[in-house]
Amino acid sequence: MTSTEHPSYGHPSYGDKVVAVEPGGVEPVADADRHGTPRQLAWTWASPNLEFATVFVGVLAVTAFGLSFTQAALAAVVGNGLGALAHGVLSARGPRYGVPQMVLGRAAFGYRGNLLPAALMSVMAGVGWFAVNSVSGAFALASLTGLPTLACLVLIVALQIVIAFFGHNLVQAYEKYVFAVLAVVFAVASVVVFGQSGATTNSGSVGGFLLAVGTAFGYTAGWNPYAADYTRYLPKTASRRAIGLYAGSGLFLSTTVLMLAGAASTTIAGPAEDNPTTAFTGHLPGFLAAATLLAITLGAVAANVLNVYSGALAFLALGIRLPLAWRRAVVALAFGAVGFVLAWLGLADAGHAYENFLLVIAYWIGPWLGVLLADHHLRRGTEFGDLLFDKGHRNVAGFTAFLVGLVVSVGLFANQALYTAPIPKAVPGTGDLTFAAGFVLAAGTYLLLRRQRTGVPSRRQP
Repeated sequence: MTSTEHPSYGHPSYGDKVVAVEPGGVEPVADADRHGTPRQLAWTWASPNLEFATVFVGVLAVTAFGLSFTQAALAAVVGNGLGALAHGVLSARGPRYGVPQMVLGRAAFGYRGNLLPAALMSVMAGVGWFAVNSVSGAFALASLTGLPTLACLVLIVALQIVIAFFGHNLVQAYEKYVFAVLAVVFAVASVVVFGQSGATTNSGSVGGFLLAVGTAFGYTAGWNPYAADYTRYLPKTASRRAIGLYAGSGLFLSTTVLMLAGAASTTIAGPAEDNPTTAFTGHLPGFLAAATLLAITLGAVAANVLNVYSGALAFLALGIRLPLAWRRAVVALAFGAVGFVLAWLGLADAGHAYENFLLVIAYWIGPWLGVLLADHHLRRGTEFGDLLFDKGHRNVAGFTAFLVGLVVSVGLFANQALYTAPIPKAVPGTGDLTFAAGFVLAAGTYLLLRRQRTGVPSRRQP
């Protein structure tokens, strides 16, 4: 190792304290700080998806992509299944090295090549997703209380920043204790919605189906760059299979059930509403409607404490040195402030912006995931922890494959309001295959370059 970013490993004084500011940044977690069990990952990944942003993906499948309920359900299962499977694989690696997901990516991309994915992640999570979920939470709280939407946004953002500022243990505690409320309320609300729903007149299309799959995948796989952030504190002896199972199933079940509820809700006739959360809850009995609005608010907070926490970790994974014991906490505050401004600006046209945002997420995550999983395959059974903080570590193949997958897939397959690529323009029935094309191109390019250059990499190969 030529140089490191951490003079010592972890902060044993932190341990399992809940009301304590998590010190440090992205250095490996000390063995003395390890705690928790794989089972906690079920609510860690279910709670942040029991909120309106998940519901709205199902709404889009019917109203924007023209699918029937059955087609929308199948699209959700496929998209969510792929994202959850990858999430389980990535989560299982966290305890082994005790570092955040974007630091683990340095093995595949090289120390400096990893700067681009880490920068995209910090912007996506700490700013983009933070803004999206703050908007849905503010709308729900405004519907519930009658307060101005902007005032509700301020309250939501303040709570999110406080939890993320304290760090890992308080974030995990919030996800755990809010899960019971969210699970019960959304389960009852979903049963009522399914009972009131009817048939649609939509006949669907292949293009619409692929768009819905891409959107569902973009939502669920959007959590993949966070995976190891919430498993790195688990003991090294924790079962990798249990970690992958709990993380993947918690993510898949929560996203799929709520997306199906969203799709079903579009078939229930009702008055047009400018507030999308009111449109969803307007079909529910009074008490249940109020409880659901409260759950949407709490769920938005559950999602955003992960967003701003992991966004701060991704920012620190850029290698920026901050001489502060609370450097992660300070970065979380800064991201929360920027995310608040973007959420404020996005209150006027939340639905359209959200649709495009989900597809754009899939655009870069597909190639990133392709490189990461290909590298994971080549390095199976080897140790590479010594590469993660080595500033001299290079892996040109990873960065090259990522760019090839990203540029070629977007250039040929993107189907966005601002840009329609040649293939969907010529054959509209293809929908938007950008995420799949990016994944395949990046993974294939990486495997080809690595095998041609060095064969299967050994323990110390850069």
